[in-house]
Amino acid sequence: MSTGRKVVITCAVTGAAHTPTMSQYLPITPEQIAEQAIGAANAGAAIIHFHARNPDDGRPTPDPDVYAPAIDQVRRTSNVIINITTSGGPNATLEDRIAAALRFKPELASLNMGSLSPYGRQRIVDKFEHWQHAWERELFLAAPSRVYPNTEEIITRTIKEVGANGTRFECECYDVGHLYNVAYFADAGLLKPPFIIQTVFGFSGGIGLEAHNMTHMRTVADRLFGSDYQWSVLAPGKHQFRLCTMGATMGSNVRVGMEDNLYLDKGRLARSNAEQVARIRDILTLLSLDIATPDEARQMLGLSASHIGG
Repeated sequence: MSTGRKVVITCAVTGAAHTPTMSQYLPITPEQIAEQAIGAANAGAAIIHFHARNPDDGRPTPDPDVYAPAIDQVRRTSNVIINITTSGGPNATLEDRIAAALRFKPELASLNMGSLSPYGRQRIVDKFEHWQHAWERELFLAAPSRVYPNTEEIITRTIKEVGANGTRFECECYDVGHLYNVAYFADAGLLKPPFIIQTVFGFSGGIGLEAHNMTHMRTVADRLFGSDYQWSVLAPGKHQFRLCTMGATMGSNVRVGMEDNLYLDKGRLARSNAEQVARIRDILTLLSLDIATPDEARQMLGLSASHIGG
């Protein structure tokens, strides 16, 4: 029997953390990203979260011209909600980070709500004897000195400039202090309800994976935002399905996809993002939870497709 509550599934199809050596199935080219995005939408995802990669070597890129073929193909083919990242590498300028969102005017853009510094990622280098591209190894070796800045100025400008096109923000909260940052920008009148809160568990430099942390984040969000927010959960790697299931039983939406996790089962790589979406959809269905369509998700999140640009 259905509970009557709708759960929004987001699929983050490629991201910027995983590299081509780590999985042959990771989408790299615009054509691969579009194909996997459409497949994920057909499998039940209401939102597709976009990053772009250089099609020659898989290196993450903020270039709107690289985004364009995938975004255009998905818009021609699907009613799915498009969510474009505003994050970027440690050396990316703000102009680089928001360029794609400014050009494509998506209904939704992700926004990291505080600065982060990754810990321990250099240890990934020892897991692979050979790397397809030199930049992959260099990416991980440089992790101990890397900071991903999200200062008050960066967040303010992102909200004002990207939000001027009608885009709403999915607030990425990697730790409890980031929830208070959302409240700060809400008090300043820059973020409007319903707030879209994505709580991120288990990423280096952020809050851990323990169950009490999820309860704590939910309790703080309830205190700060009352009923004026939509909550979603994501977690990396082998923890993805477990934490998403836990969150869904507590009232959250969920995010899966190869940005966060390359595997479907222990030791078995996911061959597509659609496989991950289908897996979490099956789990949610077994829990008697209904899956939100894109239009239902728009209503829940306070989105409007009317402003979308080409």
